[in-house]
Amino acid sequence: MNRAIAAVGLFVFLSAAGLLAQGTKPVRDNIGFCWDKHQMERFVNYLKKNEKAPAAPSGIVAAISPHDDYMYAARVYYPLYRVLRAKQVVIFGVTHSDVRKQIGDPRNILIMDHYADWPGLGHAVGISPLRDYIKAHLDTSTFIVSDKAHALEHSIEALLPFLQYFNPNIEITPIMVTQMPFARMDEISGKLSAVIAKYADENHLVIGKDIAFLISSDADHYGDDFNNSPYGEDARAHEKATANDRRIAHEDLEGVVSPDKVRDLTVQLKDIVWCGKFSIPFGLLTSEKIISKVTGEQLTGKLLRYSDSYTEGVLPLKGTGMGTTAPASYKHWCGWLSAAYYLKH
Repeated sequence: MNRAIAAVGLFVFLSAAGLLAQGTKPVRDNIGFCWDKHQMERFVNYLKKNEKAPAAPSGIVAAISPHDDYMYAARVYYPLYRVLRAKQVVIFGVTHSDVRKQIGDPRNILIMDHYADWPGLGHAVGISPLRDYIKAHLDTSTFIVSDKAHALEHSIEALLPFLQYFNPNIEITPIMVTQMPFARMDEISGKLSAVIAKYADENHLVIGKDIAFLISSDADHYGDDFNNSPYGEDARAHEKATANDRRIAHEDLEGVVSPDKVRDLTVQLKDIVWCGKFSIPFGLLTSEKIISKVTGEQLTGKLLRYSDSYTEGVLPLKGTGMGTTAPASYKHWCGWLSAAYYLKH
Protein backbone atom coordinates (compact mmCIF):
# COMPACT_ATOMS: atom_id res chain seq x y z
CA MET A 1 0.00 0.00 0.00
CA ASN A 2 2.81 2.42 0.91
CA ARG A 3 4.54 1.71 -2.39
CA ALA A 4 1.30 2.34 -4.28
CA ILE A 5 0.78 5.64 -2.49
CA ALA A 6 4.38 6.62 -3.17
CA ALA A 7 3.98 5.75 -6.85
CA VAL A 8 0.86 7.87 -7.14
CA GLY A 9 2.61 10.73 -5.34
CA LEU A 10 5.57 10.50 -7.73
CA PHE A 11 3.24 10.51 -10.74
CA VAL A 12 1.44 13.61 -9.47
CA PHE A 13 4.75 15.36 -8.79
CA LEU A 14 6.21 14.55 -12.22
CA SER A 15 3.00 15.61 -13.96
CA ALA A 16 2.93 18.93 -12.12
CA ALA A 17 6.59 19.48 -12.90
CA GLY A 18 6.03 18.81 -16.60
CA LEU A 19 8.20 15.71 -16.67
CA LEU A 20 5.67 13.18 -17.98
CA ALA A 21 4.49 13.07 -21.56
CA GLN A 22 0.72 13.48 -21.70
CA GLY A 23 -1.40 12.61 -24.73
CA THR A 24 -1.46 14.15 -28.18
CA LYS A 25 -1.33 17.92 -28.59
CA PRO A 26 -4.84 19.06 -29.59
CA VAL A 27 -5.30 20.58 -33.04
CA ARG A 28 -5.54 24.34 -32.75
CA ASP A 29 -6.71 25.06 -36.32
CA ASN A 30 -8.96 22.53 -38.08
CA ILE A 31 -10.04 25.02 -40.74
CA GLY A 32 -6.87 26.43 -42.28
CA PHE A 33 -4.86 23.19 -42.28
CA CYS A 34 -5.59 19.70 -43.58
CA TRP A 35 -5.76 16.83 -41.06
CA ASP A 36 -7.23 14.16 -43.34
CA LYS A 37 -4.72 11.89 -45.09
CA HIS A 38 -6.84 11.29 -48.19
CA GLN A 39 -7.73 14.95 -48.61
CA MET A 40 -4.07 15.90 -48.18
CA GLU A 41 -3.12 13.43 -50.90
CA ARG A 42 -5.70 14.97 -53.22
CA PHE A 43 -4.46 18.44 -52.30
CA VAL A 44 -0.81 17.60 -53.00
CA ASN A 45 -1.72 15.89 -56.29
CA TYR A 46 -3.40 19.13 -57.34
CA LEU A 47 -0.20 21.04 -56.55
CA LYS A 48 1.96 18.49 -58.39
CA LYS A 49 -0.21 18.85 -61.48
CA ASN A 50 -0.40 22.64 -61.46
CA GLU A 51 2.99 23.74 -60.12
CA LYS A 52 5.45 23.64 -63.00
CA ALA A 53 8.37 25.47 -61.38
CA PRO A 54 11.50 23.31 -60.96
CA ALA A 55 12.08 21.80 -57.55
CA ALA A 56 14.54 23.38 -55.16
CA PRO A 57 17.92 21.64 -54.92
CA SER A 58 18.13 18.71 -52.52
CA GLY A 59 20.28 18.79 -49.39
CA ILE A 60 18.20 21.27 -47.36
CA VAL A 61 19.52 21.55 -43.80
CA ALA A 62 17.35 24.44 -42.58
CA ALA A 63 14.35 26.32 -43.92
CA ILE A 64 11.73 29.00 -43.35
CA SER A 65 8.11 27.97 -43.87
CA PRO A 66 4.81 29.87 -43.84
CA HIS A 67 2.06 28.91 -41.41
CA ASP A 68 -1.00 30.53 -42.98
CA ASP A 69 -4.10 28.81 -44.43
CA TYR A 70 -3.27 26.14 -47.01
CA MET A 71 -5.98 27.34 -49.39
CA TYR A 72 -4.13 30.65 -49.64
CA ALA A 73 -0.47 29.75 -49.15
CA ALA A 74 -0.06 26.18 -50.49
CA ARG A 75 1.97 27.34 -53.49
CA VAL A 76 4.52 28.83 -51.09
CA TYR A 77 4.66 25.76 -48.82
CA TYR A 78 4.99 23.28 -51.67
CA PRO A 79 8.43 24.15 -53.15
CA LEU A 80 9.98 23.53 -49.74
CA TYR A 81 8.25 20.38 -48.56
CA ARG A 82 8.46 18.55 -51.88
CA VAL A 83 12.25 18.33 -51.40
CA LEU A 84 12.83 18.55 -47.64
CA ARG A 85 14.00 15.14 -46.41
CA ALA A 86 15.17 14.50 -42.87
CA LYS A 87 14.33 11.91 -40.24
CA GLN A 88 13.74 14.53 -37.58
CA VAL A 89 13.34 18.29 -37.48
CA VAL A 90 13.64 20.97 -34.85
CA ILE A 91 10.82 23.47 -35.40
CA PHE A 92 11.16 27.05 -34.15
CA GLY A 93 7.65 28.47 -33.82
CA VAL A 94 6.14 31.87 -33.17
CA THR A 95 4.47 32.97 -29.94
CA HIS A 96 1.62 35.02 -31.42
CA SER A 97 0.21 38.03 -29.58
CA ASP A 98 -3.12 36.35 -28.80
CA VAL A 99 -1.23 33.46 -27.20
CA ARG A 100 1.04 35.79 -25.24
CA LYS A 101 -2.00 37.47 -23.68
CA GLN A 102 -3.30 34.13 -22.41
CA ILE A 103 -0.04 32.87 -20.91
CA GLY A 104 1.23 36.00 -19.18
CA ASP A 105 3.48 37.27 -22.01
CA PRO A 106 6.71 35.44 -21.12
CA ARG A 107 9.80 37.01 -22.71
CA ASN A 108 13.48 36.20 -23.21
CA ILE A 109 12.89 32.44 -23.06
CA LEU A 110 11.96 29.44 -25.18
CA ILE A 111 8.79 27.43 -24.58
CA MET A 112 8.87 23.64 -24.83
CA ASP A 113 6.15 21.04 -24.33
CA HIS A 114 5.76 17.56 -22.90
CA TYR A 115 3.06 16.07 -25.12
CA ALA A 116 3.57 12.41 -25.98
CA ASP A 117 3.09 13.23 -29.67
CA TRP A 118 1.54 15.79 -32.04
CA PRO A 119 -1.35 15.59 -34.53
CA GLY A 120 -0.74 14.24 -38.00
CA LEU A 121 -2.36 12.68 -41.05
CA GLY A 122 -4.03 9.53 -39.85
CA HIS A 123 -1.33 8.84 -37.27
CA ALA A 124 0.41 11.06 -34.78
CA VAL A 125 3.71 12.81 -35.39
CA GLY A 126 6.35 11.42 -33.06
CA ILE A 127 8.56 13.39 -30.72
CA SER A 128 12.32 13.16 -31.18
CA PRO A 129 14.41 12.05 -28.18
CA LEU A 130 16.20 15.35 -28.71
CA ARG A 131 13.38 17.20 -26.95
CA ASP A 132 14.00 15.53 -23.59
CA TYR A 133 17.75 15.70 -24.17
CA ILE A 134 17.44 19.48 -24.48
CA LYS A 135 15.36 19.69 -21.30
CA ALA A 136 17.98 17.67 -19.43
CA HIS A 137 21.03 19.57 -20.70
CA LEU A 138 19.97 23.14 -21.50
CA ASP A 139 20.35 25.91 -18.93
CA THR A 140 16.96 26.00 -17.18
CA SER A 141 16.97 29.81 -17.16
CA THR A 142 16.51 29.74 -20.93
CA PHE A 143 13.24 27.81 -21.25
CA ILE A 144 9.95 26.86 -19.66
CA VAL A 145 7.64 23.91 -20.34
CA SER A 146 4.04 24.84 -21.11
CA ASP A 147 1.57 22.54 -22.84
CA LYS A 148 -0.98 25.35 -22.55
CA ALA A 149 1.16 27.64 -24.69
CA HIS A 150 1.62 25.00 -27.38
CA ALA A 151 -2.08 24.07 -27.30
CA LEU A 152 -3.00 27.69 -28.03
CA GLU A 153 -0.41 28.21 -30.77
CA HIS A 154 -0.78 27.19 -34.44
CA SER A 155 2.58 28.17 -35.90
CA ILE A 156 4.22 24.77 -35.39
CA GLU A 157 1.27 22.48 -36.10
CA ALA A 158 0.74 24.25 -39.45
CA LEU A 159 3.90 22.63 -40.80
CA LEU A 160 3.03 19.07 -39.79
CA PRO A 161 0.60 17.91 -42.52
CA PHE A 162 3.00 18.92 -45.32
CA LEU A 163 5.99 17.67 -43.37
CA GLN A 164 4.48 14.28 -42.51
CA TYR A 165 2.98 13.77 -45.98
CA PHE A 166 6.43 13.80 -47.55
CA ASN A 167 8.19 12.24 -44.51
CA PRO A 168 5.72 9.72 -42.98
CA ASN A 169 7.93 8.73 -40.04
CA ILE A 170 9.12 12.23 -39.17
CA GLU A 171 9.93 13.11 -35.56
CA ILE A 172 9.89 16.67 -34.28
CA THR A 173 11.29 18.84 -31.51
CA PRO A 174 8.83 21.77 -31.11
CA ILE A 175 10.21 25.03 -29.65
CA MET A 176 8.27 28.29 -29.38
CA VAL A 177 10.36 31.48 -29.43
CA THR A 178 9.23 34.45 -27.35
CA GLN A 179 10.04 38.14 -27.72
CA MET A 180 13.68 38.91 -26.95
CA PRO A 181 16.42 41.34 -28.01
CA PHE A 182 19.26 40.25 -30.29
CA ALA A 183 21.75 39.93 -27.42
CA ARG A 184 19.48 37.47 -25.62
CA MET A 185 18.89 35.55 -28.85
CA ASP A 186 22.64 35.30 -29.33
CA GLU A 187 23.12 34.06 -25.76
CA ILE A 188 20.36 31.42 -25.78
CA SER A 189 21.12 30.24 -29.33
CA GLY A 190 24.73 29.68 -28.28
CA LYS A 191 23.64 27.46 -25.38
CA LEU A 192 20.99 25.60 -27.38
CA SER A 193 23.27 25.02 -30.36
CA ALA A 194 25.92 23.50 -28.09
CA VAL A 195 23.36 21.04 -26.69
CA ILE A 196 22.00 20.06 -30.11
CA ALA A 197 25.49 19.76 -31.60
CA LYS A 198 26.47 17.43 -28.75
CA TYR A 199 23.35 15.34 -29.31
CA ALA A 200 24.08 15.13 -33.05
CA ASP A 201 27.67 14.03 -32.32
CA GLU A 202 26.67 11.42 -29.75
CA ASN A 203 24.05 9.95 -32.11
CA HIS A 204 26.18 10.25 -35.27
CA LEU A 205 23.55 12.36 -37.02
CA VAL A 206 24.17 13.73 -40.51
CA ILE A 207 22.89 17.28 -40.87
CA GLY A 208 20.23 17.45 -43.58
CA LYS A 209 19.76 13.68 -43.72
CA ASP A 210 19.12 12.76 -40.10
CA ILE A 211 18.22 16.16 -38.69
CA ALA A 212 17.17 19.54 -40.10
CA PHE A 213 15.85 22.83 -38.75
CA LEU A 214 12.55 24.53 -39.64
CA ILE A 215 11.52 28.09 -38.83
CA SER A 216 7.85 29.05 -38.89
CA SER A 217 6.89 32.56 -39.99
CA ASP A 218 4.54 34.57 -42.12
CA ALA A 219 5.69 37.90 -43.57
CA ASP A 220 3.90 41.26 -43.45
CA HIS A 221 0.40 41.37 -41.94
CA TYR A 222 -1.07 44.40 -43.63
CA GLY A 223 -4.15 46.52 -42.91
CA ASP A 224 -5.87 48.44 -40.15
CA ASP A 225 -6.83 45.17 -38.46
CA PHE A 226 -3.12 44.78 -37.71
CA ASN A 227 -2.64 48.50 -37.01
CA ASN A 228 -0.26 48.36 -39.97
CA SER A 229 -1.11 50.34 -43.11
CA PRO A 230 1.77 52.82 -43.58
CA TYR A 231 1.27 53.06 -47.37
CA GLY A 232 -2.53 53.26 -47.35
CA GLU A 233 -4.97 50.54 -48.42
CA ASP A 234 -5.02 50.40 -52.20
CA ALA A 235 -3.19 48.76 -55.10
CA ARG A 236 -0.23 51.11 -54.77
CA ALA A 237 0.06 50.36 -51.06
CA HIS A 238 -0.03 46.63 -51.71
CA GLU A 239 2.71 46.99 -54.31
CA LYS A 240 4.95 48.97 -51.95
CA ALA A 241 4.45 46.67 -48.95
CA THR A 242 5.09 43.45 -50.88
CA ALA A 243 8.12 45.03 -52.52
CA ASN A 244 9.49 45.78 -49.05
CA ASP A 245 8.92 42.17 -47.99
CA ARG A 246 10.84 40.96 -51.03
CA ARG A 247 13.66 43.41 -50.34
CA ILE A 248 14.08 42.13 -46.78
CA ALA A 249 13.98 38.54 -48.00
CA HIS A 250 16.66 39.11 -50.62
CA GLU A 251 18.92 41.29 -48.48
CA ASP A 252 18.75 39.46 -45.16
CA LEU A 253 17.53 35.93 -45.79
CA GLU A 254 19.53 34.99 -48.88
CA GLY A 255 23.24 34.30 -49.02
CA VAL A 256 25.59 33.31 -46.22
CA VAL A 257 24.07 33.49 -42.74
CA SER A 258 26.12 35.47 -40.24
CA PRO A 259 25.44 37.07 -36.84
CA ASP A 260 25.84 40.53 -38.38
CA LYS A 261 23.27 39.78 -41.07
CA VAL A 262 20.86 38.36 -38.50
CA ARG A 263 21.34 41.45 -36.33
CA ASP A 264 20.47 43.62 -39.36
CA LEU A 265 17.37 41.51 -39.92
CA THR A 266 16.15 42.26 -36.39
CA VAL A 267 16.52 45.98 -37.15
CA GLN A 268 14.66 45.62 -40.46
CA LEU A 269 11.78 43.79 -38.77
CA LYS A 270 11.53 46.01 -35.70
CA ASP A 271 8.62 48.13 -36.94
CA ILE A 272 7.11 45.65 -39.42
CA VAL A 273 4.36 43.17 -38.56
CA TRP A 274 6.13 39.94 -39.44
CA CYS A 275 5.04 37.35 -36.88
CA GLY A 276 8.45 35.67 -37.24
CA LYS A 277 10.46 38.72 -36.18
CA PHE A 278 11.83 36.59 -33.31
CA SER A 279 11.54 33.03 -34.62
CA ILE A 280 13.46 33.77 -37.83
CA PRO A 281 16.49 35.50 -36.27
CA PHE A 282 16.64 33.00 -33.41
CA GLY A 283 16.22 30.01 -35.71
CA LEU A 284 18.88 31.25 -38.14
CA LEU A 285 21.35 32.01 -35.34
CA THR A 286 20.85 28.58 -33.79
CA SER A 287 21.04 26.74 -37.11
CA GLU A 288 24.17 28.63 -38.17
CA LYS A 289 25.92 27.80 -34.89
CA ILE A 290 24.94 24.13 -35.03
CA ILE A 291 26.16 23.83 -38.62
CA SER A 292 29.45 25.47 -37.72
CA LYS A 293 29.98 23.22 -34.68
CA VAL A 294 29.00 19.97 -36.38
CA THR A 295 30.30 20.42 -39.93
CA GLY A 296 32.66 23.39 -39.87
CA GLU A 297 30.72 24.77 -42.84
CA GLN A 298 28.77 27.98 -43.37
CA LEU A 299 25.02 28.17 -43.92
CA THR A 300 23.71 29.82 -47.07
CA GLY A 301 20.11 30.58 -48.03
CA LYS A 302 17.92 30.83 -51.12
CA LEU A 303 14.42 32.30 -51.38
CA LEU A 304 12.12 29.70 -52.93
CA ARG A 305 8.92 31.71 -53.28
CA TYR A 306 7.21 34.82 -51.93
CA SER A 307 3.54 35.73 -52.30
CA ASP A 308 0.57 37.02 -50.30
CA SER A 309 -3.07 36.24 -49.69
CA TYR A 310 -4.43 39.03 -51.90
CA THR A 311 -2.24 38.05 -54.86
CA GLU A 312 -2.92 34.34 -54.53
CA GLY A 313 -6.58 34.32 -53.58
CA VAL A 314 -8.18 31.00 -52.65
CA LEU A 315 -7.04 27.96 -54.62
CA PRO A 316 -9.76 26.77 -57.05
CA LEU A 317 -10.04 23.33 -55.47
CA LYS A 318 -13.35 22.22 -54.01
CA GLY A 319 -14.17 19.69 -51.32
CA THR A 320 -10.89 19.75 -49.43
CA GLY A 321 -12.49 20.10 -46.02
CA MET A 322 -10.45 23.26 -45.54
CA GLY A 323 -11.45 26.90 -45.47
CA THR A 324 -9.88 30.29 -44.75
CA THR A 325 -9.57 31.95 -41.38
CA ALA A 326 -9.21 35.55 -42.58
CA PRO A 327 -10.27 37.71 -45.55
CA ALA A 328 -7.94 38.79 -48.35
CA SER A 329 -8.22 42.31 -49.76
CA TYR A 330 -6.20 45.50 -50.01
CA LYS A 331 -7.43 46.25 -46.48
CA HIS A 332 -6.37 42.91 -44.99
CA TRP A 333 -3.72 40.61 -46.39
CA CYS A 334 -0.78 38.49 -45.25
CA GLY A 335 2.53 37.86 -46.99
CA TRP A 336 4.55 34.65 -46.80
CA LEU A 337 7.78 33.15 -48.02
CA SER A 338 9.60 29.86 -48.12
CA ALA A 339 13.39 29.75 -48.04
CA ALA A 340 15.88 26.88 -48.06
CA TYR A 341 19.32 26.79 -46.46
CA TYR A 342 22.27 24.63 -47.49
CA LEU A 343 25.85 23.95 -46.47
CA LYS A 344 28.22 26.32 -48.28
CA HIS A 345 31.13 24.11 -49.25
